[in-house]
Amino acid sequence: MASAESLPPWRPLLRAARQREGRSPLARWLQLATVASDGTPRVRTLVFRGWAGASCLDLLTDGRSAKAAELRARPAVELCWLLPRARCQFRLRGTVLALPAEQKRAERERHWQALTPEGRALWGWPPPGEPLAASATFPLTLPPETPLPEAFRLLRIGLAQVELLELQGQPHRRRRWRAATDWLEEPLNP
Repeated sequence: MASAESLPPWRPLLRAARQREGRSPLARWLQLATVASDGTPRVRTLVFRGWAGASCLDLLTDGRSAKAAELRARPAVELCWLLPRARCQFRLRGTVLALPAEQKRAERERHWQALTPEGRALWGWPPPGEPLAASATFPLTLPPETPLPEAFRLLRIGLAQVELLELQGQPHRRRRWRAATDWLEEPLNP
């Protein structure tokens, strides 16, 4: 984790907005937009798993999903983090980063061990999006000693742009920060 002085100026704003959500899952849920192989958009909700630096965040996904293939083909993404109690929306653009093999293995293992047994269970289920078989089993838990599944994927997103739309007051307030301008704040029309 980067020191407070080196954090981009939007990070404390995002932290404060997430804190306003309290214990609500909305503080951790964000939407990931990708482009499917047929060129159409896809949006899914994922769980924020933490920061991996000042402007990199971690998400987890199932490598057997269509999303994983889409991201291999087109690693550019946009995330939307709607925080209703704070009445704001963060739009984060970036790219799924390719990590060196040893770092990738270590980070996957760290995230696997950080999951609850119930959270690990998802990777014991049948492949997502495939037809449901009558014989399909869905474990409720997987213990910590369960080996790291091959399908357990870490998505480390390196952010290049962040927009904040604040939905209180009239007119709404919209700002943008870009890595290319050293995270200089740019006011925008809402």
